[in-house]
Amino acid sequence: MSARRAVGGSRYLYDSFEAAQARIDMQERVFEARKEALEFRIVRLESAIERLEKRLWLSVYAVAAGVIMHGALAMLNPLQ
Repeated sequence: MSARRAVGGSRYLYDSFEAAQARIDMQERVFEARKEALEFRIVRLESAIERLEKRLWLSVYAVAAGVIMHGALAMLNPLQ
């Protein structure tokens, strides 16, 4: 709008550029909102994956402990 006042002329000469700039600004705001939402989801997915990984390792250690205990009991049983 300041360009129109400085140069002069019809308002119809500059209105289309202002509308285009407003459309570009709106699209940038939408892009930023989508980017923030995507980052939020990524953080939540990463935390869920970390929890799942902890559970997986816990189950691996439990199975290994069970196998070792079963092997130890099998070795002690013939001695009785």
